[in-house]
Amino acid sequence: MRDQIILGIDPGTTIMGYGLLKITNKKPSLVAMGVIDLRKFDDHYVKLQRIFTRVLSLIDEFKPDCLAIEAPFYAKNVQSMLKLGRAQGTAMAVALYRDIPIVEYMPLKVKMAITGNGRASKEQVADMLRRYLKIPEEQMLPQLDATDGLAVAYCHFLQMNNPISDTPYKSWKDYIAKNESRIRSSAPAK
Repeated sequence: MRDQIILGIDPGTTIMGYGLLKITNKKPSLVAMGVIDLRKFDDHYVKLQRIFTRVLSLIDEFKPDCLAIEAPFYAKNVQSMLKLGRAQGTAMAVALYRDIPIVEYMPLKVKMAITGNGRASKEQVADMLRRYLKIPEEQMLPQLDATDGLAVAYCHFLQMNNPISDTPYKSWKDYIAKNESRIRSSAPAK
């Protein structure tokens, strides 16, 4: 099987995080991670243009096989939600422009995949990724948006290698409830 590259993006209109993983023989390694800092731009449309050009340059440089992107969560502020959706949509449009498949993951699923806790902090996610990918402490970036983007890529790597990944589970209890017949049939006879 040939090497694969996964581009993970944590969308944002102030700071957008990204991470790239290379998968060789079913083993992930860090290629790059960083942020697209949009704080200096006041115009929302200029921010979208910067997202488009930077994501396009990442795709053209690293040639990812897929884009794994965090799905927007529901916020109380409708304007923030719309802006975040536009940022996500812009990154997705670039992937579509380059014929790259897209997969979305909810923030809860990403945190659950990395830490086993859907309510984990950004710091906990970053620390687990550092350990899994054996990233030296000095290479960790201070912006946790970068590791959030990397976390989406790593979540997709885990899902690619998980035969039951197409079924969304919220917890072990949820998994058992949705697979009761399969669990019963595989239980040892008494």
